[in-house]
Amino acid sequence: MPAETLTRADWTETNRRLKDAQPNEILRWAVETFYPKLTMATAFGPEGCIILHMLAEIEPRVRVFNLDTGYQFAETLELRTRIAERYGIEVELVRADTTVAEYEALHSGPLYVEKADQCCFDRKIVPLRRAVNGYDAWISSIRADQSAHRAKADVVGWDAKFGLVKINPLLNWTYRDVWAYVVANHVPYNPLHDQGYPSIGCWPCTRAVVPGESDERAGRWVGQAKTECGLHSLDSSQL
Repeated sequence: MPAETLTRADWTETNRRLKDAQPNEILRWAVETFYPKLTMATAFGPEGCIILHMLAEIEPRVRVFNLDTGYQFAETLELRTRIAERYGIEVELVRADTTVAEYEALHSGPLYVEKADQCCFDRKIVPLRRAVNGYDAWISSIRADQSAHRAKADVVGWDAKFGLVKINPLLNWTYRDVWAYVVANHVPYNPLHDQGYPSIGCWPCTRAVVPGESDERAGRWVGQAKTECGLHSLDSSQL
């Protein structure tokens, strides 16, 4: 049965079966159910690197991509090379239709200060929609405890924003769970995490957290009424 025709009750039952499953079990289910029309998006956070570690054992041929906005940290792109060397997984770079120089010239300067939502839409949402075209399901690495938006997500369900199934294997893990796994399994990770950056996005919109900031995403879009780029919010109006 095509995923888009499944009812709310169908997804509720799927989530009931998988809600207490381990991430590798969820990934095996995803591969068995959707591969080869299964893809994964990663920003090379520790969660994404864990999923790559697991996929390397389960099915390393799953197509994995990174939304290269043109504003990523050099350390993030260097991690892509280390992932390839460690697991043999070449993460595809999916870029916007314009380079950063072209984009900023078109808008008479960068948009990330005054119009961050528009910047995220143009350089993340639109490229992601193109990247998942033709696939039945995509894997993300969000955790429920990261934000209010993500707390509303399911382990698996229909993603109306992008028109395919979304699978969140690490949804029920905590920050502590993630780093315990990284350390125990020697999973490669971004060195910026050791420099006060618990959450890493584009460099203009990311800073290290300061003493007293307990929210791991406190360094994202500082001073703006914004906590998400839009990829994982449940609002489909940005399409």
